[in-house]
Amino acid sequence: MNHSTVTLPVKDTVVPAIQDELVAAVRSSVVSDTPLYPIGGGTALDLGLPAKAPGRGLSLANLNRVVDYPARDMTVTVEAGVTMQALAELLAKERQRLPIDVPQAERATIGGVIATNWNGPRRFGEGTIRDYVIGISAVDGRGQPFKGGGRVVKNVAGYDFCKLLTGSLGTLGVITQVTLRLKPIPEQMALVACAVTNAPAAEKLLASLITSQTTPTAIELLGGPAWQADSTLTGLGPLGKSGLYLVVSLEGTGVEVEYMSRQLTTEWRTQGVDPLVVGEAASLWRRLVEFSAEGESPLVLKASVAPSGTAAIIEAAQRLDPDCSIQAHAGSGIVLLQMSKFPDQGLSRALVGSLQPAAAAHHGHLSILRNPSGAEMTHQCVFGATDAPLWLMSEVKRKFDPRDILNRGRFIYV
Repeated sequence: MNHSTVTLPVKDTVVPAIQDELVAAVRSSVVSDTPLYPIGGGTALDLGLPAKAPGRGLSLANLNRVVDYPARDMTVTVEAGVTMQALAELLAKERQRLPIDVPQAERATIGGVIATNWNGPRRFGEGTIRDYVIGISAVDGRGQPFKGGGRVVKNVAGYDFCKLLTGSLGTLGVITQVTLRLKPIPEQMALVACAVTNAPAAEKLLASLITSQTTPTAIELLGGPAWQADSTLTGLGPLGKSGLYLVVSLEGTGVEVEYMSRQLTTEWRTQGVDPLVVGEAASLWRRLVEFSAEGESPLVLKASVAPSGTAAIIEAAQRLDPDCSIQAHAGSGIVLLQMSKFPDQGLSRALVGSLQPAAAAHHGHLSILRNPSGAEMTHQCVFGATDAPLWLMSEVKRKFDPRDILNRGRFIYV
């Protein structure tokens, strides 16, 4: 989720206020064979292949109503254009939250977060957006409304549209409404941090967290220029070129957080590490959430691998670009990379020849979050070699969008 550098090839943008108007827009596009490009908050338009076919924008901005909020049931139903910030403010009144951390929350919409399957630092302890969507309504590429799930958490009857639409980049249907399960806001949070010399050293500490007496909600590895001058971490001393900060988030009651902070500090000291309980936890947390969208990096990448491969991806990135900035959700195997420059050898050689094989070696893949230059945005660069059943994915696409109206040519289908 970043500040988009992409301009869609659209002559105009339709902004429906109700689902019926959206249905009419899709059906009109089917008749005229005009591609539609769904737009939430416009923060993640860089994801996927650049759109090439001229078409129309389809903004969900006016589908932003709260449909139902039975707080006692710990669920909420909202339209897809509700921003993450507006949703958080609504839920906070009842001391509840959707524990999905999204940069630019004042712009990012819940529909966009689901369509892009975006998950932040709390993914390790709280799960992914897919775990929280229990009901969904959408309009497919024929202009046919459909829905799945419901307002009851246990409702899993029928075809699982909730999971199918999550991460589909708006290519199977335009999400119009969702029902989400919620969690209470914990009483307290603390961040405990330490500095390590390199990725292999960090790996030993990460392994020790498996048997720790604490239960982290987030485990973050940070490195590179973006973090070296962070005032909240300067007490740990300067980082070397391959040095990293390890930051662990602990949440719960005041008593629980105080205990876990002491416990983790003790555990790390027995391993020869000098930890720090971060004094300005809220400030550092904001940076952890916003990292992928901040700065002016010429190339932002995301690797998704088995957690055991996190260190290897970090080392591969540092070999390719010693001045890159790194944030890894280390407990989940997600590595975000802000490159300091566009690769000298070209994007294809850097990705296909280096980082994509490193990700594949650890049962994962690499994707491009932002490439302002637009250079070399080929199918192989953007998606890499994949062992996913593309024929099956393409068949599903044809079922939902037989005329290829929605986000034409932007996703992985062949």
